[in-house]
Amino acid sequence: MAKIKIAEEFCKECGLCVEACPKKILEISNRLNTKGYKVVQITDMDSCIGCGACAKVCPDIVISVYKD
Repeated sequence: MAKIKIAEEFCKECGLCVEACPKKILEISNRLNTKGYKVVQITDMDSCIGCGACAKVCPDIVISVYKD
């Protein structure tokens, strides 16, 4: 099983990870970080395949993908 960890404080709401996810389980939330950006959230962790596409496209290295 794969797990995604998001460093929300550094997310800048670019949405590249949302577009890159082949399973479409990421979305921009309504929650704001302290810098005023809406942060990305995972909608269905169980559907994550751990491909790492989201982490690869993130310009700020906000996303880490772990596989068991």
